[in-house]
Amino acid sequence: AAAAATTYPSAYLDPGRLRNVAVIAHVDHGKTTLMDRLLRQCGADIPHERAMDSISLERERGITIASKVTSVSWKENELNMVDTPGHADFGGEVERVVGMVEGAVLVVDAGEGPLAQTKFVLAKALKYGLRPLLLLNKVDRPSVSEERCNEVESLVFDLFANLGATEEQLDFPVLYASAKEGWASSTFTKDPPAGAKNMSQLLDAIVRHVPPPKANLDGPFQMLVSMMEKDFYLGRILTGRVSSGIVRVGDKIHGLRSSESGIEKIEEGKEASVGYGYVFDSDFSIYLEDHTPIPMVECVGQVWEPVVKLMKKKGTSMVLIDSAGAGDIISMAGLGSPSIGHTVANTEVMAALPTVELDPPTISMTFGVNDSPLAGRDGT
Repeated sequence: AAAAATTYPSAYLDPGRLRNVAVIAHVDHGKTTLMDRLLRQCGADIPHERAMDSISLERERGITIASKVTSVSWKENELNMVDTPGHADFGGEVERVVGMVEGAVLVVDAGEGPLAQTKFVLAKALKYGLRPLLLLNKVDRPSVSEERCNEVESLVFDLFANLGATEEQLDFPVLYASAKEGWASSTFTKDPPAGAKNMSQLLDAIVRHVPPPKANLDGPFQMLVSMMEKDFYLGRILTGRVSSGIVRVGDKIHGLRSSESGIEKIEEGKEASVGYGYVFDSDFSIYLEDHTPIPMVECVGQVWEPVVKLMKKKGTSMVLIDSAGAGDIISMAGLGSPSIGHTVANTEVMAALPTVELDPPTISMTFGVNDSPLAGRDGT
């Protein structure tokens, strides 16, 4: 009920106002703290430190395990920000979300320099053609000097070159920041003026350097599911970037996936049954919202799943929206079967979007029953 009172109008249908950005870095280089400061800069209410870490295990360990998406408004632009994990164990989370964004903020500890996971997440960003912004964090530490920052910048440039970056990607902007103190600067400083102790320069750099999404609002609605969560009341909530078209609450959609035999429907619809002149679905809830009786002859066929709720993360809270267009990152409820990597689309669409191919594991193991000649002969 509280969320329903804050339904946002369909003001996000202009792709030119959108910026989709992922924050990537090695573990403990300050991604989640940086997200806190960006949210606070844009007026969000932060209930506690590391507000994006919503899983209890993340708060207990002080690490990010699952990628999180939120949005902030900055100077008439809507910035969709994705906080990613920095551990190699959760690298698949990074691989899934870099396909949703057009830009990335590469956070590097100015004291430690680029490390192993910096190389991994940067390789994924460059593979998708992103032009990362380099943010040298923790420059307020006594051991960090301007010479050290220049040295780290050179190391990052060499890393870009070794990973096959293009000329455009090599021309990356550099910013200096202290996420702990809550400021970012385009020039090296340890103590910016009082009026500049904020994240404005980083937000301006994101708007300036990250291109808006190339979006087709006129096509049919298609969305690749990149994240999934469960809600006690709404059931499965699917999050992803709208690839084309516009989706509105009440639209009829279905799930698709690619298989060896071709495109396969996941959740095609429910067989309708008739009772008292209304159409009921398998859950015995009235399908027609206005409770209008319909002729019995029209009760034959299938009932398609509608979009029950469209949601968007604003700061640390989820708000309802009535529609969303191509290029935006949204969450929806209404489908119970599609999962990560599946396509959600209008019912007339029968083409699945290409899925993200995750890297194979470094080590694979097979566990099986002991089939040696001595099986069962040892012990008492």
